[in-house]
Amino acid sequence: MKQGRRFTLKIARSITEIDPVRWNSLIRPTDMPFLEWEWLAALETSGSAEQETGWHPLHLSLWDNGALLAAAPLYLKNHSDGEFVWDYMWAEAASSLGRPWYPKLVGTVPATPAEGYKFLVADNGEEALLNKMLLDAAEALCRNNNIRGLHFLFADPRWAKAAGCLEDRGYSAWRHQRYVWENNGFSCFDDYLERFNKNQRKNIRKEYRRHEEQNIGLRIVENGGSRYFDAIYDLYTATNDKFMPWDARWVNEKFFALIGASYSRRVVFSEAYRDEKTLALAMMIRKDSRIWGRYWGTYEDVKDLHFAVCYYAPMDYCIRERIGYFDPGAGSPHKIRRGFYAAFDTSYHKFFDPVLETLFKTNIDAVNSYEQENINALNKELPLKINTRVF
Repeated sequence: MKQGRRFTLKIARSITEIDPVRWNSLIRPTDMPFLEWEWLAALETSGSAEQETGWHPLHLSLWDNGALLAAAPLYLKNHSDGEFVWDYMWAEAASSLGRPWYPKLVGTVPATPAEGYKFLVADNGEEALLNKMLLDAAEALCRNNNIRGLHFLFADPRWAKAAGCLEDRGYSAWRHQRYVWENNGFSCFDDYLERFNKNQRKNIRKEYRRHEEQNIGLRIVENGGSRYFDAIYDLYTATNDKFMPWDARWVNEKFFALIGASYSRRVVFSEAYRDEKTLALAMMIRKDSRIWGRYWGTYEDVKDLHFAVCYYAPMDYCIRERIGYFDPGAGSPHKIRRGFYAAFDTSYHKFFDPVLETLFKTNIDAVNSYEQENINALNKELPLKINTRVF
């Protein structure tokens, strides 16, 4: 560090308090897109992730003479909803011991279960120092305000393992199962199907083509106009009403409008249509050679249309565009039958109550062992040819 430098630490209670150009200047090509200012701003300014919904932004930033050197998107929470890391069992166990689990400080992107959370730091050779300063500040914020724990969800594994970061500072690692599809240099969709055993190869072909029997077309839409963002909100809410009426919706209509206005360059839609009218949509986010599935819905129940719109058409698109990685989002094990494999992401946890720290450290190895067994069992169900491995 240069002699005489004085860093300034600031706490922003909204991402809008930080200039978007400065924030995004810290984003690197390998960072996930959900850390970009526009995505976070859409969540917060739409009211999807704000104090009214239990997400209290406390974003830390480090400055040097007006230059933004590092930033940590953080939220103070009194519940665990919208995180997609299900820690309710830990909260119940803590309650049985007479210890509150909340409030907690969470490093994550609200309502976005995608691996890649990290602190954003300038690429100036001081990454280790800047990460340390932000971690020191976050931990001090917890200790000084009776915040029970500091939790980093869906952490970028390279960041977590970097010198002086989470693993070196005694954070406990908790593994969570997820699904991944990888493009192993496939030349076309039929080339991809060659990996499957005969029966499942035939089944996937039928599922991918069944829409044709009902005069339904499929296409990928890049740079879609506002009507697509209006439609995905309608479809997303209708699908939730039908299949998950008890589930909280963490993104609202304004969120989709804001994404359409400020972030459409990253959005790709997989569309099913009839007579040029949208029948179903899946919304994905693309950054370079990776895509992430986010929301889906349909106006009409058509057999296997979900698989075609959400899985096969995006896979086909990835193969054509030479996109190497497809994260389909949270969901059920039927993904295994379509070629996604089970993997894990990791959250990291530190507690400022010794009882909670002991509770977590005493039991986390057993929890992780169970999750690894679940991942192994899922991958044994991959309907691939003998000796074909994708994980």
